[in-house]
Amino acid sequence: MRTNAGNLKKGEFVYYQGEVWQVQKADFYSPGKGSALMKARIKNLVSGKNIEYAYKSNEQVEVLDVQSIEMQYLYHDNENLYFMDERTYNQFSLPLNIVGDVYKFFKEGEKIYVYLYDDKPLTIRPPLSVRLKVVEAQDAVKGDTVTGGSKKAIKVETGATVLVPLFVKVGETISVNPETGEYTGRV
Repeated sequence: MRTNAGNLKKGEFVYYQGEVWQVQKADFYSPGKGSALMKARIKNLVSGKNIEYAYKSNEQVEVLDVQSIEMQYLYHDNENLYFMDERTYNQFSLPLNIVGDVYKFFKEGEKIYVYLYDDKPLTIRPPLSVRLKVVEAQDAVKGDTVTGGSKKAIKVETGATVLVPLFVKVGETISVNPETGEYTGRV
């Protein structure tokens, strides 16, 4: 499907230089002279490389019709994440360099949306927040406000580390934004 570059949005998939790319950021820019531009940061879904590209706002861009399918996250190894479509029992793998560090916050068996194009996985749509149990944390020192009232949750159940407020204790469940790795609250 072809569309004007001026209509590009973050998260869309485009065909550029013979490969599939995902729009990471899209900003409309209108200089004083000349035609308007759509400045986009796009990520190659084969190499994981990001580039900045300026489209003329009236330039035609091939936007791909991509499916978003909820799948079960199975596990990861040193190179890939593995998912299963529970409707068909088909399994898919995605390279870690495409997905990024968000996988560090995923528990085996969780449901994650995977983007497919021509029945091939492209990348995932990470959840806005995940619930994780704190398994190891430093004890807060009374009166310690030099550190800004926060400490490291040395480990959550997936092995990731999260900066949390002083009042969070081992055994509590916290909410984390997997894209930023930030603590968003207690559950």
